[in-house]
Amino acid sequence: MAKRVLKRQLNLIQVIMLGTAGTLGSGIFVLTGHAAGIAGPATILAIIIAGLLSFSIALNYSELATTYPETGGAMTYVREAWGKGLLAFLVGSMDSISSTFYCALSAVGFAYSLSVFIPALPIVPVAIGVICLFTILNIFGVTNIGNIQLAMGGILIFAFVVYIVGGFLSPNGFNYATLFPDGRMFIGENFWANLVSIMRTIALIYALYVGFEVIADDAEEVKSPSKNIPIAILVSLLVITLVYGLISTVALGTTPWTELSGSETALSDTIGKFMPGVGVVLIGAAGMVGALTSVNSSMLSATRETFTLSRDGAWPMFLQRLNKARVPFMAIIFIGILSSMITGIGLVNFLSYITSAGYLFVLFCSNISMIALRKKYPFIHRPFKVPFFPLTPIVASLTCLVVIVFSELNAILFMAAILVILTIYYYGRIVVQTYKEAHTRSLSPGRYRLLVPFYNPGGLDSTIKIGTVLAEAEKDLNMCLLLVVPKSTQTDWGWDGKFLDNISEQRKAILDKFIHYAVDRNVPMYTKMITDDSLADGIINEIKNDHNVELLLMKWPEESSARKTYITAIQQVVDAHIVNFGILYDRGIKQFKHIMVPVSGGFHSRLAVRLADEITTQENGVAEYLRIIPTGGDEEANEDQIAYLQEVVMTELNQIPENASLEVVEADDIVQAILDESDSKPYDLIMIGSSEESATSGSIFGYKADTIAEKASCSVLVVYHHESPTSSWLRKQLKRI
Repeated sequence: MAKRVLKRQLNLIQVIMLGTAGTLGSGIFVLTGHAAGIAGPATILAIIIAGLLSFSIALNYSELATTYPETGGAMTYVREAWGKGLLAFLVGSMDSISSTFYCALSAVGFAYSLSVFIPALPIVPVAIGVICLFTILNIFGVTNIGNIQLAMGGILIFAFVVYIVGGFLSPNGFNYATLFPDGRMFIGENFWANLVSIMRTIALIYALYVGFEVIADDAEEVKSPSKNIPIAILVSLLVITLVYGLISTVALGTTPWTELSGSETALSDTIGKFMPGVGVVLIGAAGMVGALTSVNSSMLSATRETFTLSRDGAWPMFLQRLNKARVPFMAIIFIGILSSMITGIGLVNFLSYITSAGYLFVLFCSNISMIALRKKYPFIHRPFKVPFFPLTPIVASLTCLVVIVFSELNAILFMAAILVILTIYYYGRIVVQTYKEAHTRSLSPGRYRLLVPFYNPGGLDSTIKIGTVLAEAEKDLNMCLLLVVPKSTQTDWGWDGKFLDNISEQRKAILDKFIHYAVDRNVPMYTKMITDDSLADGIINEIKNDHNVELLLMKWPEESSARKTYITAIQQVVDAHIVNFGILYDRGIKQFKHIMVPVSGGFHSRLAVRLADEITTQENGVAEYLRIIPTGGDEEANEDQIAYLQEVVMTELNQIPENASLEVVEADDIVQAILDESDSKPYDLIMIGSSEESATSGSIFGYKADTIAEKASCSVLVVYHHESPTSSWLRKQLKRI
C-alpha cells in the first residue's frame, strides 16, 4: 500500500538551525535561574556532563535517522525493531506529547521575555497567541518555516555572541570570585547531596539537548539525508553544549547564584550589570526570538510525530491529511490546540521536567531499538555507523534511565499517568474496532437505501445499472424506485379505483422491467409511490422521514417542457443539504471496466473518487484519476501536483488501490482537456464532482460539470456531496484564506 510522503525541502543549514536554535532558544532564557537554584555554581558542571552524555545518544540517532530517513523518529525505529505494537504506539505518542509540552514551555518563555519590556503582561494569553501564529505559519509549508528558523537562529546566535564576549570582557561582567564564592563549586554538604543536585539539574535542562531528536522527527523532509542528518545532529549538539556552558558561566560569574535562583529572566538580570540599556534590550529581544525558534521546531516535531501515528493507523485517520503544500495541516491544527491548552499550566520548571521525562523515555526506547535492529538486520545499508558498538547505545540507555530517576517526582508520576492513559486508549481502540466489525457483519441486508426517484421510467436502464453495482459493493444497500405523484394529480383526476389500478400496474411494469438487474446482483429492489406537492418535496420528505438513504441517483433531465421543473427540483434537493446524489447523462453503459475521475481536489470530487473505487473494485475495472494543471509549470511544481493527486485519493480510500491509475495532464482549458481525454481512450463512464461555483441560469452543477456531461463521448455521472450549510460556509471561507 502506498503511503503519504512528505517533501524533502530542508537544506543542511536549515536543519542545523532547526536542531540548534529550536532547542537552545527558549530553555536557556527561562531555565538558567532554576538550574542555579538547584546546583549553584555546579550548574556549569551539570551542563558539561549533560552535553557529553548526550553525544552517545546523538551518535545513535545519526545511525537510526540515516538508515530510516522517514518522519516519525523514535516511533519509526521502535516499529522497525519490534513491529506496530503497544511499545511503538507509546513511544510515538510520548514523543509527540513531549514536543507539545516543549512547544507550550517555549511559548510561556516568550511571554516571560516580553514581560521584561511590559511587566504587567498576561503570560498565558500571550503564549497562546504565539502558538496560534506558528500554527498558521506551519500550515503554509515547511520551506517557509525553515527560512524563518534560519533568520531567527542567526539573530539568536548574534545575541549570544554579544552576551558571552561582553560578559567576559566587561569589568562589571564575569568574576571568578562571584562564580565560586569562598572558592567552592558545590553547595551541598556531602558528595551524595552534590551528586543529587547535579543529576536533578541535568533532568531539568535535558530538554535543551534534544535537537537531534527534532531533526530525526523531520528526517523525511531533509535533503540528502545520508549526509546532512549526521552533520546536523552532531554540529547542533556541539553548539548547544558550548553556547549553554559559556552563557551559564557568564551568568553565574556576574551575579551570585543565590540572586539568580528561580528567576525566569536570568540573562536579562545579568546583562544589565555589564551592558545596561542596549544589552537588556538585546537579550530581551533575543529571548523572544529564541522562544519563537523553539515553538517553531517543537511544533514541527510534534506534528510530524502525530502525522506518522495517524499514517500508521494508531491515531485518528484525519490527522494524516496533507494540503497542497504537502504538510499535515490537520495534525498542525490539532497540536496547536493541544499546546494552547497546556500553556494554561504556566509553570516553567514543571513543564520542563515533564518535557525532559517524556523525551528521555523516548530516547531510551530508541537506543534499545538500535541494538535490536543491528541484530535483526545485520546486513542492511547504514550510511552512518555508531562507533564502539554496543558500548555506545548501552551508555546512552543508562544515561536516560539515570536522568529519569532524578527527575521531579510529580513529573515522573505525570508521565506514568500519560502512559497508562495511552495504554488504555490503545487497547480500548482495539476493542471498539472489533465491536464495530462484528456489528457490521451482523447487519441485515437492505438496512440502507439507494433511492432512484423518477417521473418517467424511460431512460432509467443505465441509472439502475449503476445503482445495483453500488448496492452490491456496499453489501447492505437495497434499491428503492420512487414514484412521486404530485397532489395536483389528485385534484385533476381524483383517486378513484381506476387511477390507483393504473398506478399499481405502472409500478409492477417498472419492477418487471428492471428486476433482472437486481436479480443478477442479488440486490433487494422494490418500488414505492408517494404523493406530495412536487417532485422535490416528495424526495426531501421521503429522506427526512427515513434517514437511511445513502445515495440518491437520478437521470439527466431530458430536453422537454418538464426540463425546467426537473432542474428546479434538483436544485431544491441540493439546497436541502440532506443527501449525497448523482445525476447520470446516459450514452449507454455496457460495462464498468474503465472509469475516468477528474480530480480537482474539491469537496464533491472526493465523493466521485470513493464511488468510482467501489464500482471498479466490484467490476474488476480500472479507475483513472486525472488532474489537470496549468501548462508551463516547473518540475518541482509538477511533482507537488502529482503528490497532491495521490493525497486526495489516499485521503478518501486510505491507500492507492492496485486498480487505480493516477495521471497529471498539463492544459490551459480544464473542460477541453477532459473532453479530449474522453475522446482519446475507450472510457465506459466519467465520474465527476459538481463544480464549486454557483450554477448559472439553466445549468445544474455549474458550467464545467454541465459542459463535460453534455459534450463527452461517453456517459457521465456528476455527483454532489452533501454537507450542512454551516460546514459548507466554513469550508469555503477556509478555502479562500
